[in-house]
Amino acid sequence: MSEQNRKWVHADDIRERFSQAMSTMYQQEVPQYGVLLSLVAEVNQQILESDPLLATRLNQAGDLARLSVERHGAIRVGTAEELSTLRQLFAIMGMHPVGYYDLSQAGVPVHSTAFRPTTPAALKRNPFRLFTSLLRLDLIEDDTLRQRAADILSARDIFTPRCRELIKLHQLQGGLDAAQVEEFVTQSLETFRWHQQTTVDSETYQALHQQHRLIADVVCFPGCHINHLTPRTLDIDRVQALMPQYGITPKAIIEGPPRRTVPVLLRQTSFKALDEPVRFSDDHPGTHTARFGEIEQRGVALTHKGRELYDRLLAAAGSGKENQQHQDHLSSVFTEFPDDDVTLRQQQLAWYEYALTEKGKSRGIAVGEDVEVLIAEGYLVANPLVYEDFLPVSAAGIFQSNLGDNQASSQGRASREEFEAALGAVVQDEIALYAAHEYASKQSCGLV
Repeated sequence: MSEQNRKWVHADDIRERFSQAMSTMYQQEVPQYGVLLSLVAEVNQQILESDPLLATRLNQAGDLARLSVERHGAIRVGTAEELSTLRQLFAIMGMHPVGYYDLSQAGVPVHSTAFRPTTPAALKRNPFRLFTSLLRLDLIEDDTLRQRAADILSARDIFTPRCRELIKLHQLQGGLDAAQVEEFVTQSLETFRWHQQTTVDSETYQALHQQHRLIADVVCFPGCHINHLTPRTLDIDRVQALMPQYGITPKAIIEGPPRRTVPVLLRQTSFKALDEPVRFSDDHPGTHTARFGEIEQRGVALTHKGRELYDRLLAAAGSGKENQQHQDHLSSVFTEFPDDDVTLRQQQLAWYEYALTEKGKSRGIAVGEDVEVLIAEGYLVANPLVYEDFLPVSAAGIFQSNLGDNQASSQGRASREEFEAALGAVVQDEIALYAAHEYASKQSCGLV
């Protein structure tokens, strides 16, 4: 069969198969994750049954079907070569680097991007994302320890030989057929599997661990094990309240904005990281704490103006130690942030996807007509664009609260250029993607 006649599997299908396989693997490795999935599914069903308008809106926007398959994961790598190879691996699944996150400003010695689908159609089909962090070796203060970590990382290969071959094959052929995709999913999954056997002796582990727990997590294992997967809930406060009844201890504080009528950006909570048994290369037994279960609630994506307002209010609110007190305080501070779709649109604080109703298709729309009048009269609908990305403060907060609150600060200057050089590509700007999505939807309606 000629290359022209071979049937390549679509990137969306490959991403779906991979995310399902990763979810299955993670449930086997972290049994509480399966409990978490059941809890989130139960809460989502209750919310949809009690709020038919929400269910209808999600269905009309094409967001209902993706809710039960929504996941994001998080991984950490140690070298530029590892990051660059991951970029090529994820491209096969239609996932591309979006956003730059400097977590060193919150005391976590990494900088990161999110590999995710970038088109509206691909996101609706399967919005799987992997938040991927690269270790900042320059933030290891001890010269000898920094060189030791670099030597350990340079000696490992987190990809199987066949995985590397399939990546090259995809680039050469322009695609993978069904048999190759099955092999690709199996081989690539090995990169993210948990390994109890470390690549270092107990003394080296302790030295790196003392510098920062996350450094030990990145450097001391043969792969970049998945450290959490995250289902999406429609009511994170209810999930947080119910977790203890399911035998799960939640972290103290829900990260992100307060509960709102119109949710914005991203709220996250999690259960504490597991103490997992490991064996060091000198045969000493020990434990390692890195992997945990996370839950997210996603709201509407914000414009630059909306993000500036959000960041200012969040900074003014600070953080509390007890969740209810923290949420009440957040809510009082965020009264300045409009909490209805009309005002969010009129003040250009959030992004929306516009579509003509049947009535609107019959009437037709002229450029320059008042959007809010068209919506009020039933010619047009505007659905909030789901925020597909991450919050640096929230991500760092999740890391810190799960890895221990007493870690030494690892602040360094932001280095997007160095990160992109390691990546081998420029990261896309997430707000530009939302702006393009909203504009295209307006264009399709005849508004612009």
